[in-house]
Amino acid sequence: MADQLPNVPELLQTAVRSLGGAERTSQLTMASAVAHSIDTGEHLAVQAGTGTGKSLAYLVPSLRHAVESGRTVVVSTATIALQRQLVDRDLPRLADALKKPLGRRAEFAILKGRNNYLCMNKIHTGASEQPPEDELFDPFTVSRLGREVVRLTEWSSDTETGDRDELVPGVSDQAWRQVSVTSRECIGKNQCPVGEDCFAERARVEASKADVVVTNHALLAIDAITGIQILPDHDVVVIDEAHELVDRVTGVATADLTAASISAAARRCGKIAEEQDADRLEAAGEGWAGLLEELRPGRWEGLPDGAAPALAAIRDAAWSLRTAIGPAKPGMAAADPEAAAARNAALSSVDDVHDSAVRILTAFDEPDPAKRTDVVWLSSDEFRGSVRRSVRMAPLSVGGLLRSRLFAESTVVLTSATLTVGGSFDGLAVNWGLPAESSARPDSGTAIGTEAPSDASAFRWNSLDVGSPFDHAKAGIIYIARHLPTPGRDGLSPVYLDEIAELVEAAGGRTLGLFSSMRAAKAASEAMRERLDTPILCQGDDATGTLVKAFAKDEPTSLFGTLSLWQGVDVPGPSLSLVILDRIPFPRPDDPLLMARQQAIESHGGNGFLSVSANHAALLLAQGVGRLLRSTDDKGVVAVLDPRLATARYAGYLRASLPPFWETTNPEVVRKALTRIRDSRP
Repeated sequence: MADQLPNVPELLQTAVRSLGGAERTSQLTMASAVAHSIDTGEHLAVQAGTGTGKSLAYLVPSLRHAVESGRTVVVSTATIALQRQLVDRDLPRLADALKKPLGRRAEFAILKGRNNYLCMNKIHTGASEQPPEDELFDPFTVSRLGREVVRLTEWSSDTETGDRDELVPGVSDQAWRQVSVTSRECIGKNQCPVGEDCFAERARVEASKADVVVTNHALLAIDAITGIQILPDHDVVVIDEAHELVDRVTGVATADLTAASISAAARRCGKIAEEQDADRLEAAGEGWAGLLEELRPGRWEGLPDGAAPALAAIRDAAWSLRTAIGPAKPGMAAADPEAAAARNAALSSVDDVHDSAVRILTAFDEPDPAKRTDVVWLSSDEFRGSVRRSVRMAPLSVGGLLRSRLFAESTVVLTSATLTVGGSFDGLAVNWGLPAESSARPDSGTAIGTEAPSDASAFRWNSLDVGSPFDHAKAGIIYIARHLPTPGRDGLSPVYLDEIAELVEAAGGRTLGLFSSMRAAKAASEAMRERLDTPILCQGDDATGTLVKAFAKDEPTSLFGTLSLWQGVDVPGPSLSLVILDRIPFPRPDDPLLMARQQAIESHGGNGFLSVSANHAALLLAQGVGRLLRSTDDKGVVAVLDPRLATARYAGYLRASLPPFWETTNPEVVRKALTRIRDSRP
């Protein structure tokens, strides 16, 4: 059959013509590189700018390989929006277009973690999770929760997938937990009285028959970390939005231990075990809460006084409680599914408490801080007027995990519009666990806290930048406000607000303001509403998706916001001609994990600032700048108000990660350009 299938360029040409698109050299180059990677088994990193058509460029060779070999290809994304685009638009149209040349219509499916689907057993049995104690006495919270659960129960009779992302508008996490289970809480299809109707199991069955399975980075990480096979057998993984991979995998591998989680585990287990065993864990949790109140938030370099006995008490009480619950009685699930579900939920919660306590206790066994694998810190967060304290644990590096559990198992294609940092792929590659590309390794070569694998490694990978269809130098200007003072920690100064007002007024609205904090975004919104006649929307006024639609619909409207807007806004056309960035998006200097990674690099003689803080800022800058040009007809200005992008010693490194816009530091030139763009609108 392999000899009968057309090659990738022919299939791509067929697909593009069928979909009514135009042939693009960059798309063909990428598709051919992906096909070569699949054929040779060499990993591939592809930077493909907006407008390249990268989805088609990796889907065509993926479908061909799946049909030819009978093996599944996994496509992983970071965002729900891209998942929906692939499953609802790209794959159905592509499967139809290539049905004849491939000999059959390719099959595809979407697969998420079990807790993303309704659990019909939980709905039918009425099993629920108690709200935290501080919410039990809040009438508004309880009534809202009740309304949401009723709505979910009614929706369960109408939905065909049980997929949370298909519920619009959505519900709170607390409500969703009333009708879903984690994989550890699930009693299993064969023991569940409604197992044949299980939405999660149906999704897994569909995925097992598919040529292409679309999933998310978190589930990909869970599949790798746990060693429990969640995804179907596959030999190729395509990771779109690959610049997010390390953060998403780190998130999955991060755990925490709070007094509330210990108390919740004790309450759950107290319903099915001896009261004194549950009381012992409850008491250990109270001791943990008292200890955390006495400690200052921040990173732990070792176990503080009193932590070791407190953690040992939690560990031992959790293990004792688990032992007291004992093994499940034969036939229990079939005879009493509600009791079986409650037992699994209790065991899951007490296991999490036990494992977290052990993880903290053993985190400092290695005497050399540079060789420790976990970073531990105490966080203090405000929630509804109260302070919640939590000890968190995260891996110093996920490179080794990805190297052994992802790259060693499959051929991996990584792609995004922004993969080069400082003009090189190496910064991200070593964080993924791949060897640095060049023999003269940059400082980021130790960005995972250990020596990067040598180029003689068995892991072979290639990189490719297919460019962009945009003529950046003619379509856009990057303006660096060199005359402004360096931004401080006290919010936006009056001269910054003056600069923003002048720019937005020159653009006639049509502005996406990207701010480093919600406080700055709100302050700028309030000030501009007083000064300008054009409408100003601010993130938090409504659901983000609703705000973006309103922004795109009304040309004079501007939208101000923070992190999610830096990466999630796609507004082509006249509604967006100015992107404002208030400052270089360096990570917070008190971020324990990033600072630990920075120190680990410095302990190996590397440049921790460039490898971590500057790389973080460069990727986010590139994402923010990328909001401006979304179609080949777009024109506009990116205004960076932080003068350090022109004056600091690292400025060239950051600018090397940005598109080649025409550059200026002259505010008058920029205002005139914005005015011309505004007046040229029909």
